[in-house]
Amino acid sequence: MKRNKNLVGLKKSKMKVTRLILGLLTIGMVSSCEMDGDLGSYEVYGDSEVTLPGDTYNEVGENPFVQVLEQPISTFSVDADGASYANVRRFIQQDNQLPPSGAVRTEELINYFNLDYEYTDPTHPISLNGEVSQCPWNTSNKLIRIGMKGKPIPQNELPPSNFVFLIDVSGSMGGEDRLELLKNGFKYFVDELTSADKVAIVTYAGSAGVVLESTSGDNKTEIKKAIDALGSGGSTAGAEGIITAYEIAQQNFVEGGNNRIVIGTDGDFNVGPSSQEELITLIEEKRDFGIFLTVLGVGRGNLNDAALEQIANNGNGTYEYIDNLEQLRKVFIYDYSKFYTVAKDVKVQVEFNSANVEAYRLIGYENRLLNQEDFEDDTEDAGEIGSNQNITALYEIVPKENPNYKIAPTFTINFRYKLPDSDSSIPLDLEIYDKGNSFSEASDFMKFTAGVASFSMLITDSEYKGDSSYLNVLNWIDNLNLSDEHNFKSEFKEIVKMTQEL
Repeated sequence: MKRNKNLVGLKKSKMKVTRLILGLLTIGMVSSCEMDGDLGSYEVYGDSEVTLPGDTYNEVGENPFVQVLEQPISTFSVDADGASYANVRRFIQQDNQLPPSGAVRTEELINYFNLDYEYTDPTHPISLNGEVSQCPWNTSNKLIRIGMKGKPIPQNELPPSNFVFLIDVSGSMGGEDRLELLKNGFKYFVDELTSADKVAIVTYAGSAGVVLESTSGDNKTEIKKAIDALGSGGSTAGAEGIITAYEIAQQNFVEGGNNRIVIGTDGDFNVGPSSQEELITLIEEKRDFGIFLTVLGVGRGNLNDAALEQIANNGNGTYEYIDNLEQLRKVFIYDYSKFYTVAKDVKVQVEFNSANVEAYRLIGYENRLLNQEDFEDDTEDAGEIGSNQNITALYEIVPKENPNYKIAPTFTINFRYKLPDSDSSIPLDLEIYDKGNSFSEASDFMKFTAGVASFSMLITDSEYKGDSSYLNVLNWIDNLNLSDEHNFKSEFKEIVKMTQEL
């Protein structure tokens, strides 16, 4: 997916200061981790570069405010990933430290949580909703929420699936938080398969190999036995593994079904094509086969988050990070329906009414921005939405003085998507009016997502954080009437409290 040619980064002087501070903080972390035996170091690539041994992250800065009179239209690709939240949680809960800013992608923190948006339009595989309220961290501004909901598919109506598990068994995958954790997860996954499904297992270390030919989901014992037998060792020929996995997926392709590769790795590719650019090129060549991709990142100390996120972004895929057993259950059991794409290449274009809005800032989605002309270009790649999945985007806006602001829409959402087996996009739109609601009058969806966004700005020390504080976040997300079947929202409250102590 292309980066927006008009994307404005941080000012050079600020970038220099940021690099210096980040570098000093990182050196402190590395020294501390060496003393404690913890693997908490990292390196950052992208617009702001700090290179140190350890994890690898892309750093792209924050979206700035844009004047409506200069650019009334904002265009971006949806992001259905949840990896950043799980990784941030790991830094705070397990490592007792704040994450590096490159690890924090605000949209992924927000979209980690199930918000139970209603699916209201059966003529499309996606429903839209939205609202405007006062902005809680800057009361002179307003906040816009755009919600999207993927079509729910009942369990007994899920299409037959052709899965390929692509599992990294190289030496860097040794340890309980890597290969062993993934093996547990893939066995959870096997329990969800039906007789209509089939799965093959491909592994890669110094080279790629087929451990299990495509096998019926009925043969759970055979599949689990193949998973249990996996061990780690050797270098990492990730590109060769990807090529082999796509070959197997193509050989067993199910017309009208769900064809998906699920890759589990720390992303430490070091044999064959291994740079971000080379891997993205490889994935872009493969994505037109009608095969979707789920990327599962594991480990710490050599996690290549930068490459894994971009592989997913450019390969009709999603990216999740696995930090514990409950996260395994979330990805493989609770959110199993997300493995079934209901809409692909999903693009959002928001047109602001200059009579009501002076300026706007998209919160997050920094590496998902598109050019305006990309919106109607069906060759331009964008993100996917899975069955029953919710996606949220927030904008902070500077309102314009207009006593008649309620009579005209504040913004219009134009939306384009493709059906999973189609190459032509379908339009969808929704107008949103500003009813003059205070933040206390906003929906619980708005309050919770605003709280998560504010938390993200606090841990990255955003210049736009305004009156954000951990206490305010806790107040905003308290006593909300939102479903929390698996206690992830309750856990988030505890993470906010832990971060306050850090």
